Amino acid sequence: MAWALRAAAANAVGLFSRLQAPIPALRASSTSQPLDQVAGSLWNLGQLNHVAIAVPDLEKAAAFYKNILGAQVSEAVPLPEHGVSVVFVNLGNTKMELLHPLGCDSPIAGFLQKNKAGGMHHICIEVDNINAAVMDLKTKKIRSLSEEVKIGAHGKPVIFLHPKDCGGVLVELEQA
Repeated sequence: MAWALRAAAANAVGLFSRLQAPIPALRASSTSQPLDQVAGSLWNLGQLNHVAIAVPDLEKAAAFYKNILGAQVSEAVPLPEHGVSVVFVNLGNTKMELLHPLGCDSPIAGFLQKNKAGGMHHICIEVDNINAAVMDLKTKKIRSLSEEVKIGAHGKPVIFLHPKDCGGVLVELEQA
């Protein structure tokens, strides 16, 4: 397990360094902007809030993080409006959100049918102005899974971005 975490961290560092490299400006018509400039951004991306893991057995998963790894683990909270029960694992600098379906119609139930052992479901990143972010991303042709912002597990406004527009990752944006 530790080797997998080290390998993932090394891959993330490599990806991060590639992302930090300057992006060359495209040579096109004079009305185009270089790709490394954000025009009049009214919102800012913040820190990673949590990584969500879909689990087939919420009690067993929570017990693993609490009893085996020694993490601080919240009580399970049902969120019927999202079709899930959640447990938060506090990691100090971020959290993991353990997701378990509430009923057969839960999007997590469908995920677990395809991934019997569970697995990473989404990442959540904070933004300083979710409404501005949603409007800006729409103009950039980034789709969301809902038409409107909803209240998430932390009682704050959230929206999920379509994984096909986000490199195959389901991204949740949450108002900081």
